[in-house]
Amino acid sequence: MTLRAVVLAAGESRRLGEPKALAQLGPRCALEHLLSALAVVDPSPLVITGAHDSEIRARLGSLADCLANPHWSEGRTSGVLLARATLPSRDLLIAPVDVPLVAAATVAHLAQAWHAAGEPELGWLAPRLGEQGPFGHPVIVGRTLLATLEDGKELRSLRERAQPLEFLAVADPAIVDDLDTPADLARLRRRLEFGRG
Repeated sequence: MTLRAVVLAAGESRRLGEPKALAQLGPRCALEHLLSALAVVDPSPLVITGAHDSEIRARLGSLADCLANPHWSEGRTSGVLLARATLPSRDLLIAPVDVPLVAAATVAHLAQAWHAAGEPELGWLAPRLGEQGPFGHPVIVGRTLLATLEDGKELRSLRERAQPLEFLAVADPAIVDDLDTPADLARLRRRLEFGRG
């Protein structure tokens, strides 16, 4: 299997007011929750850091491979391009740290669906909340499709060229549960407190 997991954790987290990756959600930080879920697919995910590189490295230690993106201020695409250059010819399961509470079972189901589809080089697979709900994260992008991503374009620009463009219906509300503001953080903490994370 060519699939590798990549966490995008390079942003400045201005709206949250603290490093998003290190925001405490119970006994673990947001990034630790995400790494735990991704471990079912990739025991050593690549974490793309940026604005808070030193703090993230200090917290994680040897839990993951960190790679600092010198162009983090240019947006997420620069992180995806760095991951692509670091992991050439690999399909990538791309997980933004903004969506930290995705269940390990969801990640496993995505990987299984990708494998069952034949790991299509030009494919795109995203989770969807139920059959008609919103799409969420993480997404899997085939290696050849990923190679067509242009600097300055958003990752979602690849969807129109995907063959196939697929979704997997899941029952995990965390796929659409973004962490961007202090109110979001409080909501996610409540979710964990009541055992729904």
